Amino acid sequence: MRKLDYKKLVVDIQNWIKNYVVSANAEGVVVGVSGGIDSAVTAALCVNALGKENIIGLGLPCDSVSQDLEDAKLIAKVLDIDFKIIDLTLVYNKFLEVMEPIVKTNKMASANLKPRLRMITLYFRGQSKGKYLIAGTGNRAELAIGYFTKYGDGGVDFEPLGMLYKKEVREIARILKIPEKIILKPPSPGLWVGQTDEGEIGLLYDTIDEILYRFDYNLGFNGLNKEDIEKVRKMRKTAEHKLKMPPMYEVK
Repeated sequence: MRKLDYKKLVVDIQNWIKNYVVSANAEGVVVGVSGGIDSAVTAALCVNALGKENIIGLGLPCDSVSQDLEDAKLIAKVLDIDFKIIDLTLVYNKFLEVMEPIVKTNKMASANLKPRLRMITLYFRGQSKGKYLIAGTGNRAELAIGYFTKYGDGGVDFEPLGMLYKKEVREIARILKIPEKIILKPPSPGLWVGQTDEGEIGLLYDTIDEILYRFDYNLGFNGLNKEDIEKVRKMRKTAEHKLKMPPMYEVK
């Protein structure tokens, strides 16, 4: 993996956040605090960049694992940010009830509804407050392989961690003094009980990071499992549409 000066990296990202928010003539940032490491690091970077008074943290349970909300509360307390809980479970259930006579939903369609409802809530809160931007919490691995919901947790204004491998996010978390229990917590989107990123993807983040690193820097794949390489390659290809604006027909 690449060698980085993590303390300098933290300062650089914070300066980038501040400059981006100022350039957008925005007043602050809204962060969805999920209880995981990525949202914790994102919120901490935004606090350091803009001051805690300009950060709104939202806990958005939606038929969710209760421990995730407790962890989100812990993060908000450590960062001392304005934190509100908006339970979307009733909205989620009502939406499915309304849709049931029209179309039979499947597990993934229902699960992806949760981050899409959260996206709507984050933007509604940000616009209601004034001109607040929505901070994304995706890391390099998630974005590259498409492990996020299009127009859900992928619907944001900027991605502070978007070019950082998961291992690098962990390093930054320790510099930012994120609680160790959050750093060591198995990453999960929390869409159903027992779900974990690595379990669903079928690869460890360390493996994904290493393969992506070799892709990114054209270093070759000696010593790596060929099946793992091909799996990441296919996921990257499949995810391309998620990382682009919708294509338009060009009139010639």
